[in-house]
Amino acid sequence: MINKKLIIDGDSLTLDKIELFLNENPILEISKKSINKINRSRALVEKWVNSDEPIYGVTTGFGEFSNVRISKENIRKLQENLILSHAAGCGDNLPPIIVKIMMLLRLNALVKGYSGIRLSTLMLLLNMINNNIIPVVPSQGSVGSSGDLVQLSHLVLAMIGKGSVQIINDINNESESSNKIHPSINILKKYNLSPVALEAKEGLALINGTQMMTAFASFISIRAKKLNKLADISASMAHEALRATDKAFDERIHLLRPFPGQLSTAKNVLALIKNSEIRKSHLKHHDKVQDAYSIRCVPQIHGASRDAIDYVCSRVLIEINSVNDNPIIFSDTNEHIEGGNFHGQSMALAMDFMSIALSELANVSERRTERMVNGALSGLPRFLAKNGGLNSGLMIAQYTAASLVSENKVLAHPASVDSIPTSANQEDHNSMGSIAAQKCFRIMHNLENVLSIELLTAAQALEFLKPLKPGIGTSIAYNEIRKVIKPLNGDRLLYNDIKKIASLVKHDIILKKVEKKAKLQ
Repeated sequence: MINKKLIIDGDSLTLDKIELFLNENPILEISKKSINKINRSRALVEKWVNSDEPIYGVTTGFGEFSNVRISKENIRKLQENLILSHAAGCGDNLPPIIVKIMMLLRLNALVKGYSGIRLSTLMLLLNMINNNIIPVVPSQGSVGSSGDLVQLSHLVLAMIGKGSVQIINDINNESESSNKIHPSINILKKYNLSPVALEAKEGLALINGTQMMTAFASFISIRAKKLNKLADISASMAHEALRATDKAFDERIHLLRPFPGQLSTAKNVLALIKNSEIRKSHLKHHDKVQDAYSIRCVPQIHGASRDAIDYVCSRVLIEINSVNDNPIIFSDTNEHIEGGNFHGQSMALAMDFMSIALSELANVSERRTERMVNGALSGLPRFLAKNGGLNSGLMIAQYTAASLVSENKVLAHPASVDSIPTSANQEDHNSMGSIAAQKCFRIMHNLENVLSIELLTAAQALEFLKPLKPGIGTSIAYNEIRKVIKPLNGDRLLYNDIKKIASLVKHDIILKKVEKKAKLQ
């Protein structure tokens, strides 16, 4: 099989391309246009090294030491010292999938040609990506301004042969994340790669950026768009199980309050329950006027999260194609300008907003689960148990969902409203974007599990409505669930059931099958 190619030019990276990068492992190439720009900006750095001009991070120290001049003979040592001193992380290691995105994003930012880095240095980074050599990077230590200095320093530590790496060919395979950790110097040698000896500006160019928080933001954005659709599916299954009315999804209502997400969600639910025998039976035999908010207001609740997710994705798209180091080199005018593009406030706010949007999808999902297991609200057997009393049914599955949404409420507290000064108050406002992103990552995983519990519960509830069949989309979701777990006819280990459905959620199996038939928006 011939690997696909992905051309990196600093301007055209998208979330879809990042997903392709993760799933299909394409060979990366730097565009010819980018190569010319990289070489021009590097030539300027070489010129400045031989001048007497004080240039931040090139002929001066860093941060509070920006007023200290560095002699020409110490410039290389300065760059290596920068990496060694800044690789001061702690905590659990980042997931390899996040580190791989970090590598791609840093490469994409540097090939724009405003950073003064050598092409040969970027080629090492590119070859490490193409050979799936993934640096081991600790998760804690970034305050999200001057970029994710600590994590990017650990990444560069692998490039100079003084860090650790893993070889992970299938980045989506969680079992590979436990692969043996190797000294990077040994692995570079194995792949006929030489560690880089950093020249002027290069260490600074490699670590001054928002790539850790933006790697999380990119991955979360890809998943969030899918989980929002899956929430529409799980809500539609709950709608069927609770024999709800579809009046609240009439397009005429939503055209009077035309938020895009609201309109799309209403259309999705109607498409999913189309031709439902349960729905037709309800029209004949029930006189319910309107349903509880967790059902009736799905378009308004899911739709608001959908609009928030779309907004965050638009911010991430800007960031992944931006220059975010310092100083920035303008080769067309022979200038260097010191600024603050490394500051992570845009991603910090975006990740806090995403955290709220995903938490709300989980909140309302748990409320629907509660309605389905509560016999007084659903009209179904209590806790959807057969021979209740002897069996507890799905009583504690709802507890688990409640636990996760309560955890999300704590995690969704914004990190971006906090700041703590660093570098002797030179860096006196920090974004905490890295913390916002990592909290959001955890919320995203909690949402996956909350939706899995709703899907499990709705499938069990539908057993009590047979022989009536659900709609076009909801029946596909039901069938996919039944391929991996049987109906709950007596108590059994629910942990295994939740885990199996969570695997369907994580790998988009339900979503892909339903989308194909129901054409979700």
